[in-house]
Amino acid sequence: MSTTPARLSIVVPCYNEEAALPVTVERLTSLLEALIARGIVTGESALYFVDDGSADRTWSLIESCAHRNGRVHGIKLSRNRGHQNALLAGLLNAPGDAVVSIDADLQDDVVAIERMLEAHAQGAQIVLGVRRARVHDTWFKRFSAEQYYRWLQRFGVEVVYNHADYRLMGRRAIEALRGYEEVNLFLRGIVPQLGFRTAIVEYDRAARIAGHTRYPLRRMVSLAWEGVTSFSAVPLRFITGLGVAVSAVSLGFAAWALAAKLFGDQALPGWASTVVPIYFLGGVQLLCLGIIGEYLAKIYAEVKRRPRYVIEAKTAGAQGQPVRESPAG
Repeated sequence: MSTTPARLSIVVPCYNEEAALPVTVERLTSLLEALIARGIVTGESALYFVDDGSADRTWSLIESCAHRNGRVHGIKLSRNRGHQNALLAGLLNAPGDAVVSIDADLQDDVVAIERMLEAHAQGAQIVLGVRRARVHDTWFKRFSAEQYYRWLQRFGVEVVYNHADYRLMGRRAIEALRGYEEVNLFLRGIVPQLGFRTAIVEYDRAARIAGHTRYPLRRMVSLAWEGVTSFSAVPLRFITGLGVAVSAVSLGFAAWALAAKLFGDQALPGWASTVVPIYFLGGVQLLCLGIIGEYLAKIYAEVKRRPRYVIEAKTAGAQGQPVRESPAG
């Protein structure tokens, strides 16, 4: 168990969060100051806001806050690269012994960060924030989220139920994460693969402080499919099983058609042997080609080895001047 205060960095990916950002900065700054005053984290602890190519005033607000507040730092991506890439950019560029990632809407309880730090001090390199209750979510949001985790687990993806991207990672875990270079990024599946000692901290999910959700049903389905096709071969094995099933059904149709011909007079000549197999096999083939095509598309994206993000600018805390650069990750 470590008794030395950790240098904490809090990474906050942002996309069109100008409505929530002032409140987020205030709450997280107050939390940091309280933790520093109590000796839980060092005085070098800071906030790192990652602007994921926002179309509103998000970056200008981050710059303004950084010039007034020495604990605020900004990282601006050159264009929108998606939540997972923005989060990774923050994790790989933020210093510190412990790095906590949290969304800008603060639906994840910031009070849980202290308990995460306690678990880290006791030796956990990864501390997962797990939602205990979703009282502020609609029925449909709760239902779709529950099904999201259940289906990922059924497809063999190693995820923690009701854990999104609210977590603490120690420096060893961050450096191990740096070695995962895939373009098809699904951090909820990658982090459990790191294998370090892991702890869980439960919390109650709150309402958004401003704005609206960035994860509607369409994006949740897209993220789930990303997780399945990045970490599971189940869909490909499903094709094999489907082929066996189609063969069995085809033999059944052949037996039925033969029996109808030999023992009855209701058979329509040529219909069963022509129309049914064409429609049935045609649909199955299209389904299989679509699944195989999805995996081929992922292979295509990986072999190009394009950067997952490009940093356009950084801004340091109070009195710090913006630094223009273009490192890629």
